[in-house]
Amino acid sequence: MNATASRPADRLALYLDLIRWSRPAGWLLLLWPTLTALWLAANGFPGLHLLAVFTLGTILMRSAGCCINDVADRDFDRHVKRTAQRPVTSGAVSVKEALAVGAALALAAFALVLTTNALTIAWSFGALAVTLVYPYAKRFVSMPQAVLGVAFSFGIPMAFAATRGEIPLLAWGLLLGNLFWVLAYDTEYAMVDRDDDLKIGMKTSAITLGRWDVAAIMAFYAVYLAVWTWLGLQAGLGALFLAGIAVAAAQALWHWTLIRDRSRDGCFRAFRENHWVGAAVFAGALLDYALR
Repeated sequence: MNATASRPADRLALYLDLIRWSRPAGWLLLLWPTLTALWLAANGFPGLHLLAVFTLGTILMRSAGCCINDVADRDFDRHVKRTAQRPVTSGAVSVKEALAVGAALALAAFALVLTTNALTIAWSFGALAVTLVYPYAKRFVSMPQAVLGVAFSFGIPMAFAATRGEIPLLAWGLLLGNLFWVLAYDTEYAMVDRDDDLKIGMKTSAITLGRWDVAAIMAFYAVYLAVWTWLGLQAGLGALFLAGIAVAAAQALWHWTLIRDRSRDGCFRAFRENHWVGAAVFAGALLDYALR
């Protein structure tokens, strides 16, 4: 245990830093599409129980994922400006501590899932498996952001499983569309660290796409919004949902102005502000159902 952080309050502060508690944008990126799927699955408000399960479960699993990711990347993170002072990388939190925190958070999330149904419980193991695989995909897959896209979209089929007891094609279509949104914002994120990642041999979409990175990001946004628009209309959503999509599209265009010169600050800001894209889509669906 680090002597400079031996008091319980100091350990808690380190654990909160480990799970990025002060940076909620990460779990919001998972939450908005999950909640939108929950409303679509329920044809409106899904009830307080499922709302609580999926909101708290999303926060807990994203936090557990941070612990796993930091342990897996600790030898790489020390060579990246943005991540060199993360608790595990700096030695302030041991590997065993980080894994223990991650396991406790994952178990808490699983306890919530146990209050749903057998199908949702079964698919939760798939979600955990993808969460465990992603940190290592960056060593072998040229577009690891696609693996992250699956991990960050798993709440969508689980929302349908919990609400309907089945996972229809609509859920898988939403997952596929959401994967392209994850490709867009996580490529922006990867652009921030591209110089460092090249030096240490990390594989990212920003490196793989090269000079086509900005164009690809805008194409990813377009596919995501087109797929979700079509599926939302097929599910019976109307004008207010389309208004939410329009607001999300306007934000995507704004992000282009932030990333077109590939500056670290611009790309990082675009990534951090991305949760508002998902919030706009959710707000459109929420209002469409509420004001019928």
